[in-house]
Amino acid sequence: MAFEYPGDGALDYFPCRYGKSKLLFRGPRRSLDKPFIAAMGGAETYGKFVAEPWPALLEARLGMPVVNFGYVNAGIDVFTNEPQVADVSRAARVSVIQVLGAANMSNRFYAVHPRRNDRFLRASNLMRSLFRDVDFTEFHFTRHLLSALQERAPEKFGALVEELRASWVARMKLLLEKVEGDKVLLWIGDYLPPGHGDPLGSEPLLVRHDMVKQLEPLCDAIIRVEPSLMARSTGTVGMSFAPLDEPAALSMPGPMVHEEIAEALAPVMSHYV
Repeated sequence: MAFEYPGDGALDYFPCRYGKSKLLFRGPRRSLDKPFIAAMGGAETYGKFVAEPWPALLEARLGMPVVNFGYVNAGIDVFTNEPQVADVSRAARVSVIQVLGAANMSNRFYAVHPRRNDRFLRASNLMRSLFRDVDFTEFHFTRHLLSALQERAPEKFGALVEELRASWVARMKLLLEKVEGDKVLLWIGDYLPPGHGDPLGSEPLLVRHDMVKQLEPLCDAIIRVEPSLMARSTGTVGMSFAPLDEPAALSMPGPMVHEEIAEALAPVMSHYV
């Protein structure tokens, strides 16, 4: 039995692969030969620390399999670079694509790991010329990198943010062109408990309404879910994690947020059943 997050209290996610993909998605592995809905996204779709993430809850409401293609640490690059995306979307009745943040993807300023997109690999010459006094060897994660640059060089940070936003729109358009058949964007608003905000902004990081609006012609619907204050205030209630993972669990949506996501998606998804 495979545990992706071992330790007391950890869930068994039954990690599995589909086709020739190198990515480990949340299992148990499902058949793609019968009608199904594809759910693509990051840790929020994977359902890290949650026994029944929104794809499972949506499946229970619809009575049709919702295959979880969520991937922990995913940015847009994971899916634009994944050859299986076209095959999966071609077989699915509809693909639900989570709106991911703009920080975890390679761009003109820095490169990220091709599969673990939250990992910062290296700064480009353009980045080094803009932030001349920064030693980039101290950074291993994109969020740490951006937080430090925002604090140390706020007057230059805006140029980096604009590049990330422009790259995000271009990369999302590329992904939506790659995904075949009907596709629905899932935009999950701030799900963190009150008082746990990030100076960089809420999730999906650095994404604005005008950016998502540019994608309207390329998808069949955009579902925006703003988790309720009650759902956000539950903290880690109902989540399963090892003691050392509590800080990470606090940064993930809890069971009630997943319930609200499934409830919001169900009316639109029912048309595909």
